[in-house]
This record gives sequence, C-alpha cells and structure tokens, in this order.
Amino acid sequence: MKYVKCECGHTSPAGSVFCESCGKTFVQEQGLLDMRYEGSARRSITNKKTIIDKIWVFFSSVKVGVWLIVITLIASALGTVFPQEMYLPPGVTPEQYYEEQYGILGAFYYQLGFNDLYSSWWYMILVACIGISIVVASLDRGIPLYKALKKQGITRHESFLKRQRIFGVTKATEQEIESVKDKLQKRNYTIRVEGENVLAEKGRFSRWGPYVNHTGLIIFLFGAMLRFVPGMYVDEAIWLREGETKEIPGTNGKYYIKNEKFIKELYDSKQEDAVYDEAISRVGDNMIPKNYQTNAVLYKVKGDTIAGQKPKLEKVKTYKIRVNEPLKIDNYALYQVDYKENELSKMLLHLEQKETGTKWGPITVDLANPQVKYDLGEGKSVELLDYFPDFYFDEQGKPSTRTKLPNNPAFVFKMYTPDTPSGEVSFVAIRQNIEAEGNNRYKMTFAGIETRNATALTVRKDLTLWILGIGGAIFMIGVMQGMYWNHRRIWLQKINGQWWIAGHTNKNWYGFRNEIGKVLEGTAITVPQDKVMEKNK
Repeated sequence: MKYVKCECGHTSPAGSVFCESCGKTFVQEQGLLDMRYEGSARRSITNKKTIIDKIWVFFSSVKVGVWLIVITLIASALGTVFPQEMYLPPGVTPEQYYEEQYGILGAFYYQLGFNDLYSSWWYMILVACIGISIVVASLDRGIPLYKALKKQGITRHESFLKRQRIFGVTKATEQEIESVKDKLQKRNYTIRVEGENVLAEKGRFSRWGPYVNHTGLIIFLFGAMLRFVPGMYVDEAIWLREGETKEIPGTNGKYYIKNEKFIKELYDSKQEDAVYDEAISRVGDNMIPKNYQTNAVLYKVKGDTIAGQKPKLEKVKTYKIRVNEPLKIDNYALYQVDYKENELSKMLLHLEQKETGTKWGPITVDLANPQVKYDLGEGKSVELLDYFPDFYFDEQGKPSTRTKLPNNPAFVFKMYTPDTPSGEVSFVAIRQNIEAEGNNRYKMTFAGIETRNATALTVRKDLTLWILGIGGAIFMIGVMQGMYWNHRRIWLQKINGQWWIAGHTNKNWYGFRNEIGKVLEGTAITVPQDKVMEKNK
C-alpha cells in the first residue's frame, strides 16, 4: 500500500506516524510524538527493495554523511603533513624529492597520492559523495516535511494533543479565548480558526534553515569542484630569470611574460625617515626588506602558431609587479611571491695542458641552454657529452641531477686537440675533475662564473569565486534562519466543554513556556504543563 487513509478522510503516505491533517496516530505507542518531520513518511524508511532504494537509503543516512565529512577532513589534514606538489622548488622531480627530504614516509606519501591530494580522483569522489549525501538527505526529509506542514489541519485528534510536550486541560470563557487570540496576534502569530478550534503559528520559515544551509553548501561544493574544470581555475608558479621570456601557465599559450629585471630594496637609516630609525638600529642597515619588484613585459601571441616554431609576440604593456600589486590581464593576476639572487647563469672554463699549464679559451657554458660543441681554434675543440645541473652521485654511484636548476653544475667533456685527435674524456664539477682513464694530457679548469637574479610569480585565475561567495552567503542565511528563529505552534480546542491547550516548538522550550505564560496572564486559564520538566523534577 502506498497510502494510509485516516478516519478524517485524509490519505497519508504509507509509513507516516500520524495523519498529516488531523494528527491521529497510526502507531499505538506511548510517550511524546516525534515531531521532527511531522510524523511524515520518508522514502529512506518506507522504500528499501530496489538497488536505487538502497543507494538512496545509504546516502540519506546522517551517519554516512558525518563519516564522509570526517574521512575528508582526515585526508585534508594528511595533505598538510608535507608540502603539496605545487609548492615544491621549481624543476624538482616529486617522487625523488619526497623520498630524499622525508625518507620512507615521504615515499609512502607520494605513492598514496597525497602529494597532489586536492586534485586526486579519490578526493574528488569524496567531495562528490558529500554533495550527493547532502542533496539526498535534504530531499528525503525536506519534501515530506513541506507536504506535512502545508496540509496540517487546524482541528487535531485528541491523541495528537495529548502526546505533545506542552499540554493541559482547563476551563475558559469565550472572552478569555478572544483575549488570548489577540495577544498571540500581537506576538506575530498567524491565527487560523475552524469552528471553535484555534491554531496559532509563527516562525515556520525557520524549519527550512537547515535546508537553506544545505543549498548553500551544495552550491559551495559545486563551485569548489568547478575549480578542476580546465579554464575555470589557475594557481601555478612560474620562475623567470632576468632576460628570460616564458609562456604564462594556464593561458593556453595566449600570453607570455618577460623578466626585464628583478629589484630587491632594503631599508637604510641614511635614506629613510626617522620613524624607521628604531627598527633599523635594532636589526641593522640593509636587513629589513622594503620592496620586491619584477620589471615585467607582457606579450600576446600574434596570429596562429605553427607547432615547433617560436610564436610571434606582440607587446601588450610593461608593468612593475610588486607584493600585493599584481599584473592583471583578462581574468589572470600575476603576483610577486619569491625570488632567488645570484643564481648561476654561465660558467667559464679553460682548456689546459696539464704538463705546461698553457690555457686556451675560456669557453662560456650557458647553464640554461648549453651548446654541444665549443671551438677554441688551432684544431682544438670541446664537446659536451653530458650535463648535470644539480649534480650528485646516486645510490649506484652514478652521476645524476636532483633538479633542472643549476645549483651544482657538473659536465662530461670530450677534449679534442692535434695531440689527441681521438679525444679525452673528463668529468668536471665544482672543485672536482675526474678523468676516465687517469692519464689525460689535457683538462678543463674553472675560469669564472656569471650570475643573475630570478623571480617567482604566482599566476592566478578564479572564475568560481562568485559561486563560492553565493554559496557561502546562502549557507550563512540558513545558519541564521535556523539559529535565531523558532517554529512555534499553539493549539486551542474545545472538547467536551473544556479547552485543551497544546504547544510545540522545534527549539528553545524555556522561551516558549514563558511566552505561553505571558499570553495567558490576566485570564483564568491554567498554564499547561511541560511534561519533560515535570518528569525531571
């Protein structure tokens, strides 16, 4: 049976605890009525046969929703144990970095995917399940509640009134009842009358606070998930060395940026106002940062770009990017976030004859883009066989590199001279010169370095911010709606020559009891008892 017909003539969905219209109980139980959902039938309780029903029951469970939130919070907390991949130094290999920096825990952390947690598929599934749980739980409870409140009758069954928490029987005159109705109206109650029976109600909208709250949360989660849709959200870092031009991440090759110069300024007591003297004297001159600035040039790709060819760039504008003064274009903003001074840029090396100390060169190795061969004239040349920007020996004792940054450059050269036409191989690093066979006639010696500054910019684009804002605002409206207002109802019914008074509220029973007492002041009507309070005495 899909419906249950009451003696009053109203049909309620099967599974209802009491009639939606008159309140007659269908289940013969003692104690107070469960009024959370007005005794209405919920699909999660009445329908449990099909697979869809079972899925509905699973996601409608509050316990399931709480556990999903707890698991997501624990996962989110674990994601902060070590830095996320987006915050690693530029050029490093994540798998190698986590293991070297944090040992076996770091390797385990990477294998489980916590290095890029908030973009991982399983984290997205958790967030989606929370959203589904909120939607299903809201529909499972909200729709029956709405129907029951809309259909509630004025005249209620005796069993309904008796099982309310506040209930009493008294005698009253018609004038006293009219006085009570006037007082209730002054307190913003809506009065509905059916014969001699009265229903006074106010604050029904507060019952929808949790559902408004859920709506805002669903919108917020939807906005958060949109951040993983390409083009909706960008938060990436880009390192630029002075004079270097790179594509701006997230723009799909539309924009490029060039670092003309990075500037770092410090406070100096000789140049600043007296107001800074105390701080400077405590720390010292040229110790307190005053300004971090990247003099940047923004370019836009002109025309179509053929794969493999350098794009044609059109200058858009120059801009001085400072902290909290980003460069903005379209929906993108480029912020100054980090810098690196005196990064190795070029390394100068001589070809030296070991016996006489005669040197040729030097050759200049561009550490960002080294050449393969260097001609020194007179039949002498150097060939670069291998290059390790951030050199170290791995577990097998073989040379390797930690990152692509030239923090500790090392080279494998093959040196050709008229004396050694077949060439000699030499491994060269800072303060290291290793010969493959140990009897070379020539070697590469250090001649000098050139350095340059590098700047780090964060590229941000967020088209979901307004959705998150709307979701957050609706969420807070729901919180206030459910927190600061109550749904209060008072029933006055004349039964067998006596007046029965019953009352119910969804919260703040203390305030509700006091309000009923004030409404009945000045009349001979007996104030109804609070059964819970009487029981606890």
